[in-house]
Amino acid sequence: MRKVFETNDAMKNIFVNGAIEPAFIADRIADHSHKTAIGAHSIFLGQVRADHIDGKAVAAIEYTAYEAMANEQMHRIREETFAKYPLSCMHIYHSLGKVYVGEQCLFVFTSAAHRHGAIEACEEVVERIKQELPIWGKEIFGDETHQWKINT
Repeated sequence: MRKVFETNDAMKNIFVNGAIEPAFIADRIADHSHKTAIGAHSIFLGQVRADHIDGKAVAAIEYTAYEAMANEQMHRIREETFAKYPLSCMHIYHSLGKVYVGEQCLFVFTSAAHRHGAIEACEEVVERIKQELPIWGKEIFGDETHQWKINT
């Protein structure tokens, strides 16, 4: 399993080294089976696509971030989301380093008593991560050339 970087409880570190492993995702889901007030989970998994750009296939994306700022902004987004939606809990993990095609690079997991809150919060958090966090991806092609990814 990949290392999850630790910080204090007040501000969680969202970053993991490399791909987010399926077993890690399954364990986070299983951790909630005893929380019987939860009636719904919404999960978003971001996966690296095999895009073709100018005749070259993407083989991986190498993620970098301004970690301190990203974690601070994510903490703010988290607090604002909890104030807006009736959530029980929320977990966010984003990859750093090289993540290959087919591997997971973003895991957003929201839980609430009812589905609407969980679904709407999850969608909003994903959009805000893409728009507001200082995280960059460099597309690595099969021939080892690269270019900075443009979010769409």
